[in-house]
Amino acid sequence: MKYILSFILLMLTSFAWAAEPAAESSLNEGLVNPGYEEKPDWFKESFLDIREDVSEATEADKRVILYFYQDGCPYCAKLLRDNFGDQAIADKTQQNFDVIAINMWGDRSVTDFGGGETTEKDFAADLKVQYTPTMLFLNEEGTVVLRLNGYYVPEAFQLALDFSAGKHDREGNFRDYYAKLQAGQQAAAVERTIAESLPSPLKLKDDREGSGRPLLVIFEQADCAACDELHEDVLTRREVGYSLSNLDIAVVDVNSADSLQTPQGKDETIADWVKALDIKYTPGLVFFDDAGKEVFRTEAYLKTFHLHGAMDYVISGAYQWQPEFQRFLQHRTETMRARGFEVELME
Repeated sequence: MKYILSFILLMLTSFAWAAEPAAESSLNEGLVNPGYEEKPDWFKESFLDIREDVSEATEADKRVILYFYQDGCPYCAKLLRDNFGDQAIADKTQQNFDVIAINMWGDRSVTDFGGGETTEKDFAADLKVQYTPTMLFLNEEGTVVLRLNGYYVPEAFQLALDFSAGKHDREGNFRDYYAKLQAGQQAAAVERTIAESLPSPLKLKDDREGSGRPLLVIFEQADCAACDELHEDVLTRREVGYSLSNLDIAVVDVNSADSLQTPQGKDETIADWVKALDIKYTPGLVFFDDAGKEVFRTEAYLKTFHLHGAMDYVISGAYQWQPEFQRFLQHRTETMRARGFEVELME
């Protein structure tokens, strides 16, 4: 249980990705988009009237999960295969939730929370869905009580199901729920380091004065397998190293009792800053511009292609003119392939 709890951190609202949305006009012989993944047959066949879906779920003593996906998304495939392919998870989800699949780029008609008519892709944009899979857990009033921006391993995903199915959102947020589960466990200190990262005690404004580089803050904790993978398999890549050289870097232990200076120059405890930023997952990568404003973040299990893409998205300044990260990744992938480079999304 300790490993499971330490693998995710404070998952209050919620990220994973695909490289490129499939073109809606390029159906293959099976009359589906390339990269299409079959959904479990127990997913709800919805007319996408969200208010009606919530009402029907409530009558059945269930809640609604809105599952935003895109064809060709390797993390969506992993969710369907590794999570919903687990019989215990499938049974728990089916018993407590109506799951409604919504194509992030789709054109089907949706009746939104306020009764307005829109499309799948505009509904996703209105809800600021940037990554797939994104899962929104709704309560009986149709309010989002938990948001998962991306892929979570089965053990972590089960905690999200338990939080919403048990209606623990009525008692507090996921952070409170997680804290109760973690109570009594002694957290070890984080010992991972990155060369040329900012020294402790962290002064994330003063120590960056005049650097002109964006700031990357990596939020970690001990006994975190994904954090180990980040340091051992991702940050050691040469191409990632080139990108890191264009960033100021700080590593923060989310369980530390220390204080720091935030990028805005405020002195506060790490615990308070973690709470204010709503850090949900470790490792969490949060990017700030040279003025100390947050401009982007990742907060789910990711492989090198997507983490490296996130760094370049910020370093290049593309976030300022391309608000949809998926579109940035699509162009990046197409360009690399056109130049003869092989792209391994799940390397």
